[in-house]
Amino acid sequence: MKSVEIFGNRSWSWHGPSLFEQSIFNETRVRFLNKDGEIVDRDDWNSDQYSKLWLYNLHYFDDLSSVGAEVREQLHYKFVNRWIKENPPCLGNGWEPYPISLRLVNWVKWFSEKTSVDERYLASMDLQAQALLQQLEYHILGNHLFANGKALVFVGAFLKSVSSEKYLEKGLKILDFEVNEQFLNDGGHFELSPMYHSILLWDLLELIGLAQISQNSALAHRLSKWNAIAKKALSWLQGMIHKDGEVSFFNDAAIGIAHCPSEIFKYAEQLGLSWHQPHTPLHVHKASGYATVEYEKYSFIFDHAQVGPDYLPGHAHADTLSFELSVGDERIFVNSGTSLYGISDERLRQRQTAAHNTVEVCGQSSSEVWSGFRVARRANATLEEATECQDYVRLTASHDGYKRLRPKVNHKRSITAKANGLKIEDTLTEKVSAVFHLHIHPDVTCTRINSRAIQLKSKKGKKLTFKADSDIELLPTTYHPNFGVTIANKKIVIPFESGCLVTRIDVEG
Repeated sequence: MKSVEIFGNRSWSWHGPSLFEQSIFNETRVRFLNKDGEIVDRDDWNSDQYSKLWLYNLHYFDDLSSVGAEVREQLHYKFVNRWIKENPPCLGNGWEPYPISLRLVNWVKWFSEKTSVDERYLASMDLQAQALLQQLEYHILGNHLFANGKALVFVGAFLKSVSSEKYLEKGLKILDFEVNEQFLNDGGHFELSPMYHSILLWDLLELIGLAQISQNSALAHRLSKWNAIAKKALSWLQGMIHKDGEVSFFNDAAIGIAHCPSEIFKYAEQLGLSWHQPHTPLHVHKASGYATVEYEKYSFIFDHAQVGPDYLPGHAHADTLSFELSVGDERIFVNSGTSLYGISDERLRQRQTAAHNTVEVCGQSSSEVWSGFRVARRANATLEEATECQDYVRLTASHDGYKRLRPKVNHKRSITAKANGLKIEDTLTEKVSAVFHLHIHPDVTCTRINSRAIQLKSKKGKKLTFKADSDIELLPTTYHPNFGVTIANKKIVIPFESGCLVTRIDVEG
């Protein structure tokens, strides 16, 4: 095979950060989503012993952009050669549009660093781009279509082929619409998941990086707009992470899928972006529907959002009016997180209201989540008050997700926060059977004071007292901070039928 020099306006070399964890360990052993696997022959690329998401990760080739990847160059060549040989067009998971998209970006970045590239690799990328062009994910939209557009832009800016301009033009056409559609006015990603926000923000930053290093005129034309949107998205992310530096768990969210926020901020700074968030106790993200409150002793994030875009609620949980709370850099009250996709009872349980820090009515979830990525009737949330005064902050929001029940019920939650703690008032418009679920981080120890009060102690010794005007139960449950991870923890459960429940959280010291 002859070699093709990368030259002319394609002489650029990618120099963005490589942050993925190692996932290829030798010629057969791989690890994705905290699960090891062996890829011995061609059948293993699509083996039914692995989940669909695990197999997708196998075909992404993230290890090419991982920490220490340079020492595995020969291993990477072997895996690339195997993929081309053992995944004929257009068969198997690797030829589906989303894996093609992520793999193409990884291959383009990796091959752009080589002095020369064998023609068969360029031909494979060209063929993959053609296959992607024929199956763009307009039926899924959201982050999938964004990834399709990004991949076409990367391959169109890198390859020198008769179709290169077509790839670039189509990719930019997709992104011109999707960047405006998917990033809201407050900077939040419209699927309302801090994890997916981080993924899409990273995609946008890499597009900015490509525009800077490639000097492609079509990309340079869009650079100013991309920069402006990225700055707002960075500010949003800054407000939606805990003091431990990781994302909060609203909707589908877990640690370790997107890059760590600190690395996202670092890359943005390397690209010359700067952003600012005022130092005030209260920040309200009106367009996306989240509010953050920060005092010296503690901070919390409150969800008064819709479930997501009306036409794309696939990553939504029934978590309306839930909150998460940290003391210092330690999480205390947490939503349960996300450990798996697919269709299973456990996937459904993790999406239901009872897995979140909010109120469940008559054993029903606030929005009718079903299957793996479906929502039927859903809660519509309204922020009624966001007041910041000298010595307190008050947030009040309501939702109508329980109006499908008989009798129809509206849930209102009011949180009054002061320097030493907060009061939560949950009001239902009818006297019905209800339960307030409140999940406790597994590192926190619980000591019962009496039937209506519990003391909580963090790993670093910070103490809180939780009180309610009804009897408190303490039950075992599970916490899922990463995909493939299940950790035993406890949750506070408070049944009530009065139509009103008042709880308090006092933070000591």
